[in-house]
Amino acid sequence: MALRLFNTRTRSVEPFSTYEEGHARIYVCGLTPSAQAHLGHARSFLFFDVLRRYLVHQGLRVTYVQNVTDIDDRSIATALERGGSWLDIIGEHYASFSASMRKLGVSPPDFEPRATEHMPAIVTMIGDLLQSGHAYVAPDGVYYRVASFPRYGAFSGRNLDELLVGARVAVGEQKTDPLDFALWKFAKPGEPSWPTPWGAGRPGWHIECSAMSASLLGVPFDIHGGGTDLIFPHHENEIAQTEALVPGPMANFWLHGGLLLFDGKKMSKSLGNFEPLAHLLERHDPQAIRLLFLQTGYRKPMNFTEEALAGATAGIRRLFDSYELLRAAPLVEPFADVAQQRFDAFPQRFFQALDDDMNTSSALSVLFEVAAEARALAQSGAASALAGFLQQGLELLGLDPQARCEEEPQLAADFVLRLQAALDAGAGAAALTLDRDALAAEAIAAVLAARTAARQRKDFSLSDRLRASLAQVGILVKDEASGSTWSIVE
Repeated sequence: MALRLFNTRTRSVEPFSTYEEGHARIYVCGLTPSAQAHLGHARSFLFFDVLRRYLVHQGLRVTYVQNVTDIDDRSIATALERGGSWLDIIGEHYASFSASMRKLGVSPPDFEPRATEHMPAIVTMIGDLLQSGHAYVAPDGVYYRVASFPRYGAFSGRNLDELLVGARVAVGEQKTDPLDFALWKFAKPGEPSWPTPWGAGRPGWHIECSAMSASLLGVPFDIHGGGTDLIFPHHENEIAQTEALVPGPMANFWLHGGLLLFDGKKMSKSLGNFEPLAHLLERHDPQAIRLLFLQTGYRKPMNFTEEALAGATAGIRRLFDSYELLRAAPLVEPFADVAQQRFDAFPQRFFQALDDDMNTSSALSVLFEVAAEARALAQSGAASALAGFLQQGLELLGLDPQARCEEEPQLAADFVLRLQAALDAGAGAAALTLDRDALAAEAIAAVLAARTAARQRKDFSLSDRLRASLAQVGILVKDEASGSTWSIVE
């Protein structure tokens, strides 16, 4: 079965094909790094990373573009409030986001265009929209004339009359229709700006993606992606801008990932359930987080809980341990017919799952079946072949069993540094209590979890090093039949 994907535009699952033979061109709306990235951002980019890996596996050359909106109202407002530069704010948050993507095993884009570096293309596109009558100049900027595009609302399934009822004109906006949206915002005192024939200012959000995707991929291209929250108004507006100027569609397929909830609620600082992505990756194994995402279909809403992540952590260890068991199994001859039949069924079902709208949940279930039978299969003569399949399947999903031995010692070391920082300067571990310093307690628990994992796979050298690292900050570890406990050295 060839790859089939759900196309948001047609609301149906369709066979995937490319405009240019052998070449898939993908544009995914990237981060606006005016604030800290969160786990919801990671889920979207992680799915497109897996899709990209699978397209390459199928023999396609992939050009993957993921933009950076490096100029927006929030970064400017924060800079004015702090008295610093908006570029410094963007740089700080984007550096943290990039480091988090590396930890999660997300491959970097082929092109990572920034809005501020593509001003000529943006200005040219706005000029074309003005000339064609799809845009107009107002006292505060340039706006897109929604009434000039009869198909507006069709992509998202919105009714224009209903949209008008809920439409609002923000303070300071001087557009002629409540549905019109900004293409260019004239600069206010103290704000960054770029010159144009109609006045100095900066681009609106939507025009950036239309201009940069056309510049780097051409129109039409194969896949445009993002989160479900971007369907309206962002992607609706992109289509209106682009398709007002060119015949045919902007993109052939539109793919959207589902929203991420935290304990059944939308993530929000006001609800107290917001945690920056970088902080979460300090507390948990990035590969377990990746596995957790892949256990839910990419289009479905996903509820993130600590309990679910604990299950994913156990799951990733089970997969990796099974791979090591199969890889180390002695060669058994002959490779019996029944073993051959069992082996052939696993890859067939795995790739069928991915061909079915990238059903990573079903694909993972095949890998877990192999893991469940690994000990028995290791004696069947199929061990080497199954180890190869398991490695291929894990790598296609971006899970790397080889990275575990390299990452865990550094992960543990990072936790110990956090532990040391959490203790009062000069007070020693005796000043620590769970009620006073939950951060330090979490760090200790994380080190113990890494140590338990090391002991389970008989890496006693790493286990001893982790025990010693805790001892250095005054934490005594005691191993018992029920598990490891810790106490403070008086």
